[in-house]
Amino acid sequence: MIRIQKVGYAAFSLIVLFNLLTACKDTTKASVEELGGQKAITQNNWLASAEVHNPSLFERNDELTYLSFYDLGLDSDFTGFLSVKQGEDVLPSQVIDNDLDGKFDGLIFATNFQAGETKQFVINQGDKSTHKLVKRTQAEISHKIGGEWGPHEKYTDGKFKGYTGGNFVNVDTLTPEKHYTDHSNWIRYEGPGIESDKVGYRIYLDHRNGFDIFGKLTPEPVLQNVGQDGYASYHELQPWGMDLLKVGSSLGAGGFGLWHNDTLSLVSDVDSWTATIHANGALSSHFSIDYQAWKSDIGQQDLKAFVSMQAGSRLAKLTLDMSAPVETMAIGVVKHKDTEFIQGDIDITGKAYSFIASWGKQSLDGGQLGMAVFFRRELLKEVTQDKKNYLAIMSPKGNPTPNNPNAMQLDYYFAAVWDEESGIHNKQDFVAYLEQEAEKLTVKPRIRLKTKASKSAIAETVTADNALNWARLLADSELKRKGYTYRYDGWDINRKRLPKFEYDIVGLTPHTFYLLGEITGEDKYQEMLHKVTGSFIEDDGTIKRYKLSNYNIDAVSPGVAVLALYKETKEQKYKTAIDTLRQQLKEQPKTTEGAFWHKKKYTSQVWLDGVYMGMPFLAEYSNLFEDGHSLDEVVNEFVLTQKYLKDKATGYYYHAWDEAKQQDWADPETGLSPEFWARGMGWMVMSLVDVLELIPESKTELRAPLLQIAQEVAVSLEQAMDKETQTWWQVMDKPHVVGNYRESSASAMFTYFYAKAIKNGYIDDKYKAVAQKAYQGLIKEFVLVHSDGTVSMTNQCYVAGLGFGRDGSYQYYMSEPIWKNDAKGNIAFIRASMAMHELLLVKQ
Repeated sequence: MIRIQKVGYAAFSLIVLFNLLTACKDTTKASVEELGGQKAITQNNWLASAEVHNPSLFERNDELTYLSFYDLGLDSDFTGFLSVKQGEDVLPSQVIDNDLDGKFDGLIFATNFQAGETKQFVINQGDKSTHKLVKRTQAEISHKIGGEWGPHEKYTDGKFKGYTGGNFVNVDTLTPEKHYTDHSNWIRYEGPGIESDKVGYRIYLDHRNGFDIFGKLTPEPVLQNVGQDGYASYHELQPWGMDLLKVGSSLGAGGFGLWHNDTLSLVSDVDSWTATIHANGALSSHFSIDYQAWKSDIGQQDLKAFVSMQAGSRLAKLTLDMSAPVETMAIGVVKHKDTEFIQGDIDITGKAYSFIASWGKQSLDGGQLGMAVFFRRELLKEVTQDKKNYLAIMSPKGNPTPNNPNAMQLDYYFAAVWDEESGIHNKQDFVAYLEQEAEKLTVKPRIRLKTKASKSAIAETVTADNALNWARLLADSELKRKGYTYRYDGWDINRKRLPKFEYDIVGLTPHTFYLLGEITGEDKYQEMLHKVTGSFIEDDGTIKRYKLSNYNIDAVSPGVAVLALYKETKEQKYKTAIDTLRQQLKEQPKTTEGAFWHKKKYTSQVWLDGVYMGMPFLAEYSNLFEDGHSLDEVVNEFVLTQKYLKDKATGYYYHAWDEAKQQDWADPETGLSPEFWARGMGWMVMSLVDVLELIPESKTELRAPLLQIAQEVAVSLEQAMDKETQTWWQVMDKPHVVGNYRESSASAMFTYFYAKAIKNGYIDDKYKAVAQKAYQGLIKEFVLVHSDGTVSMTNQCYVAGLGFGRDGSYQYYMSEPIWKNDAKGNIAFIRASMAMHELLLVKQ
């Protein structure tokens, strides 16, 4: 390996940081005025540009786009002014606390989109807009002062008290006294309320914990006037609307409770409830309720529920933080007589949203009312009902904090649709509304963000040194953000679970850092291999959180990292572990011609990514311990992949092939999945150049089919490259189709392929220009530089697969989340940077 002087990286980092700091300063002369104790530059000061695309085939009105301070290149404690323009129009915008940690962390702005429309926006710093925001959301709570407590009208035992006299005052936080109960006439409408311009909700701040609905006939905020003259008034139709729901002892319109032994328990037995208004903004508002010392059949713990709403939407988001483990919670809506139960599709991918709902004449005015809860499929355990509720039973996710490793979290949305306001008068239209809302929650707008900070840090010319420096910068950023959290006793922050023996976090990430350390000579990179991968190997060679009998080829990939540990240390435990993985491949089910199934439960299926998961390990293991006798099996995997998955017309490779032609996603004649998923092909071409390095040049017959594939792929990938950005699309053959986006992990993998294949002579030198354009495009399109000097990779497809709700359609690939700084994408970028570094050292 070629080593680089550390001073080069230090200088590069200082340049990035200097450019970053100067990028956010206004270089023009501008007047400065005092605004609320802050200084704001009143002349335009460009901070970023955002291209936002509506990925749906229907209008999205009042779509709110969120941009974090972090991504905009601003400090986390930024307190200045930001504005958003579309052309000459200043858009409604608001700074918010998106992660609910008590600090503003980003900006939202609202606009309307036609189906499939793309719009351009400019974000300015220090530009105090002259436009006046229209207030479209509100969160509030109020109680009486100046009166007195006395006997409660409902209770004769003297234990509970009512409040007479006095006047209502709004407060930011409220904890009722022990003697407070329902209908005490002390809290204006019995709890905190929240509203958008479409609908309002209230949550009872007492033992009922029910969720109620205020139907609205006007877009203006109304909660401040509701209940001023007592409880009775809002149960009758008013000019602004009315209370719509009979809640009783049910969950009401989207409440939650414990589900234990097939029984629902409301959150009733608590030491205290505290409601706090955190935000009361024009576009977004939210409040929380602290349930102190909740006692239930599973023990005692604290809960905290955050409820938020956004302008233009009937949906409220609820995030429930739990201080102790809970296996299942129930969410749902009240089950009234003669209502129709509605259930959304649950044969979908895990992070997609579905719903349960009810429809019927259940409004207190006798009209049609629909209620729903929306949830991610991966959290749903079952759909059921009891005497009073339609229920979705949910499994909360772990959400450990530094102070509480046992904390858990559940989030979902609830909504209500009143025919008097909404124009939705029948079940069919209500279902159409629910399906559109579920898609909007699942398929987020596509955002391409260009910032002043990032633009200033990106050089126009790629050199060997700055390619390696980008690798180090992203690696250092990941160390700062995550450290060694993927170790056995750590936490998988993306999947919100304990780390498993998986290809990306335990295999690829530590091994890539190790390779970077070999080039730079820095221990901090090489240590990850020992601290993460090594933590999964017991002294006797047992692999923790691994099960051979699953025959999951993804679990073989970390074997490359374990091989590196063995070669460095010669410790027997690592040899035992890699022998176990080799045994899996000996027993792995195969197609009739010998291609590996992806998993035992994926009967007869060959996936493109499976080639990467198994073949580099098998080739290296065979060289070390079998005198290369299994290399022909490695080559055969590529030959069969080409035979069955390659499209002759384009040269692209389909994601998967089902030999039995029985899967729902498989073409009944060819057995192929329907789309060309970019990262699937990325895994295949990465494994191609990695395996070619492991087959001796003297074995010309073995290498020949792989070289032929490499040369064919070089042609097809160049044809697929996006001419505007020199990157690649998530679904390769559908550029600019509604919802499609340029995807960074595949773009990095293809760049890696070109750089390594050119350097090693697998493809012609003429592709060097393609590799350089691809690498430059990768940085310009996907790199964000932050105020602390760290960098991020954006627009990464989080995951994609087939079966179990994943039908392989174009819409499926659009429905998987778009991520940043996921291991699969960041590691591909680091490897592409190292490969470009070595290519340019040799070829310059």
